[in-house]
Amino acid sequence: MKKRISILQPFIPHYRKDFFNRLCEKFDCRIYTYEKTNQETNFNITDDGTTPSRNYLPNPFVWVNPIKLTKHAEIVVLMLNFTHISTWFLLLTKIFHRKKIVLWGQGISVKRYLKEEITPDWKLRLMIQLSDGVWMYMPKEAEQWSKIFPKKKIVPLYNTLSGIEEMLNCNLTNKKEELKNRDQIKQEKILLFCARFDNPYRRVDLLEETIKQLDKNKFGFIIIGDGKNKPDFSKYENVYDFGSLYDTQKKQELFSIADIYFQPGWVGLSIVEAMAYGKPIFTIKRTEETKQCVEYSYIKNGENGRTFENLEDCLTFLQTVSNETLELMGSNAKEFVAKNLLPSQMFERATKLLEKL
Repeated sequence: MKKRISILQPFIPHYRKDFFNRLCEKFDCRIYTYEKTNQETNFNITDDGTTPSRNYLPNPFVWVNPIKLTKHAEIVVLMLNFTHISTWFLLLTKIFHRKKIVLWGQGISVKRYLKEEITPDWKLRLMIQLSDGVWMYMPKEAEQWSKIFPKKKIVPLYNTLSGIEEMLNCNLTNKKEELKNRDQIKQEKILLFCARFDNPYRRVDLLEETIKQLDKNKFGFIIIGDGKNKPDFSKYENVYDFGSLYDTQKKQELFSIADIYFQPGWVGLSIVEAMAYGKPIFTIKRTEETKQCVEYSYIKNGENGRTFENLEDCLTFLQTVSNETLELMGSNAKEFVAKNLLPSQMFERATKLLEKL
């Protein structure tokens, strides 16, 4: 008989659909979602196979009917988020409902990262202590918490995307010049930015400064993404803006044209996509001023990308780096994804913890 699992999420983004489909094939799995839409962040959302559940509290707090979450399940997978009041309730009443609880999350605040990597948040610490196990997004944070709770079942999932295999198998290198000519992209070196302009932490100011300072005849910029904080790129003749884009073939072509994936701040899952296409990741080192998401730790400086001390160092390197160096870093990025970031691997890591409970 299949184990009965309940999972709570705000919504199911398109890039996570395969992961949940695999879970539902292996387990008797019910997925509860408490957000109807998420238009502000421009996610492509799927609601196939999910059960809508009402959140009774104002944002950012969450209270979803705990009886609904536990009635079906032997194991309940909840978010590692201290604003989820219903999660606290279920953690504190385990002695009565007798369900196993797995928490799933980053394990750290991206906005307070430098502080919390030294002194972890006490609220997350208590949640993890009360849980039966944790799915941590990334190995770096999983290692941090495993040192605090050496006997706790804490598994790094290695956060990744649906469709990675297709990205890895994409090979349009021999059509690069043809594709550039079709889109009238004339510059020798092309930097690509692919992310939502939904918050100030992308450091779009540094992106614009890079566009201004680099030779417009030598360097071109492909922009994929929309959002409320998006600047007007039409004033730059070497910027090719494709807006919000979910056409897989077109994205494959644009990533094939690019030589570098460049996002100055707040790098997240977009870099997994870029690495799968064999692009080195260029960004600015994490500081209080330039915040980075947890996927930042995928970047191995000098191996599959570069983390620069500041924009000046980045600009200097861009003007001197050879094509051979970029190709080697891109190859290393692709190899890293193939070895570690397949969706099947993420699923297997998640499954091992559930089977142990």
